[in-house]
Amino acid sequence: MTGVSVGPRLHAGFQNLSLARDRLYGGIGLAIDEPRLVLDADRAETLVCSDRAVEPYARRAIEALDVPGAAITVSQRFDRHTGLGSGTRLALAALVAIADAYDRESAVRDRAPALGRGGRSGVGIATFLDGGFVIDGGHPTERFTHSPPETGAWTTPPVVARHDVPETWRFVLVTPAGETGRSDEREDESMRTAVERADPGIADEIAPLLTQRLLPAIAEGDRATFGAAISRLGRLNGAWYADEQGGVYRPPAGQLIEHLSGVPAVDGVTQSSWGPTVYAITGAERSDSVREAAVEALDAAGVDGTVRVVSPDNEGYRLESGE
Repeated sequence: MTGVSVGPRLHAGFQNLSLARDRLYGGIGLAIDEPRLVLDADRAETLVCSDRAVEPYARRAIEALDVPGAAITVSQRFDRHTGLGSGTRLALAALVAIADAYDRESAVRDRAPALGRGGRSGVGIATFLDGGFVIDGGHPTERFTHSPPETGAWTTPPVVARHDVPETWRFVLVTPAGETGRSDEREDESMRTAVERADPGIADEIAPLLTQRLLPAIAEGDRATFGAAISRLGRLNGAWYADEQGGVYRPPAGQLIEHLSGVPAVDGVTQSSWGPTVYAITGAERSDSVREAAVEALDAAGVDGTVRVVSPDNEGYRLESGE
């Protein structure tokens, strides 16, 4: 039996959503070490999987690998549709585990499109493989227009920048209880609308933010500048999505971000993907105070939720073989 263990990813935004520019999307994000997805696979004559969330991903992986079947067991996984990239993690973990069980090459980057992954952001694929902070190059606008081609007809976006995240950095995840983030057809529809209406001027603001602030900051381990740039990136991306999510941030993310922005120990705070998870950037030595502030932020917003302090992941998935 082969087991795959991997943490989530945090999505900071895109470089461009406007059809007036040469490249569309271009994801920006990073890998974190918790919570974990742990998925095991063994050879079988058909697909055996009791987890409904995993079953469609495993079926696509079996088809992509051209194997008869697999027995899938998921012993740990994090909540779906909370902004942590669970869909890509489930799809790729199933692919890698089944491939290894059959002694085949997983060829993750090549096969990801056949699993329906990488149609917009390539961050989930890149961080699954290698962890770290990643910027991908997006897709040619003339091929993608406002929606992806048919499943499998695209290629995985190229990684144009990757850096390790300093081990002393911490990310405080705040996930309000209740409605989950957008996914599947609802997400596709919202993205299509956002792209059709996207102001190209926002992409023009994001470009120097990346090259003059975000990338130098991660390369030098400058957490304060990195955090400020991530916060700004989130606000700019939120302007593209405002009509679709009810504001620059999806409620109640805006209240949580406003509360945490005023905490001295917080270097930056923004929403991950469609939310509802918000994450604050801080250092290991100050993470306890930020955790307390995050609990206070939930109370002030009048919502229940969870708070978790996590470390960066600079390695990507782990593969373990057992009996």
